[in-house]
Amino acid sequence: MTDSSNNGKQKYVITVGRQFGSGGRELARHIADRFGIGYYDKELLLEATRHAGVDEGFFARSDEKFPTFTGGGISFNMGISSMPWYTPSSISDEAIYRDMSDVIRAIADRGPCVIVGRSADYVLRDHGVETINLFVHASMDDCVKRILRRGDKLKEQDARSLAEKTNKLRANYYNFYTDKRWGMASSYDLSLNSSTLTMEGMVDVVAKYMECRLGFNPVGEK
Repeated sequence: MTDSSNNGKQKYVITVGRQFGSGGRELARHIADRFGIGYYDKELLLEATRHAGVDEGFFARSDEKFPTFTGGGISFNMGISSMPWYTPSSISDEAIYRDMSDVIRAIADRGPCVIVGRSADYVLRDHGVETINLFVHASMDDCVKRILRRGDKLKEQDARSLAEKTNKLRANYYNFYTDKRWGMASSYDLSLNSSTLTMEGMVDVVAKYMECRLGFNPVGEK
């Protein structure tokens, strides 16, 4: 994880939704490195764990997964409720989502950064920090090739099944907690196809978009 303070920079957050195997996490790291800003992915679990004072495993088991509807009396209210503070024995998916959202907002207040997944685009929609929301996709064949290159010793069909299952979990999570649709172009500012652009090319597109929209070059902000 890299971190950043404001240091006089304009505050903004880049959120990255992604299909499994599309290279979204890799793009987020490239953006953070190129722009000289913070990067948050799995680190959000650790921050949420410290924030809630419970075991990390509770958060990991619910990370970008559809609610289980067990142990917490979850309600259909976009992740916001008046339920009392919880203990590890009564933790609910809704409480986990609420804590993760609190952490995302706190991170956004620190200064420019990139946040991967966790419906951060929706969490920050009314937070008052300029947010650029990206979605990274690719052809299934290219996603499978990228998964296989990770060295997990999966067969091609296993990699394809894993991608399809993970995409379904992410879509269900996003669609449940937000009023938008996962992967739909209208849910994001930019939709990027990693099958047709290199990582550096996608970073260039994001930088140009920010220059046009926000009036400054993020590369020059380092």
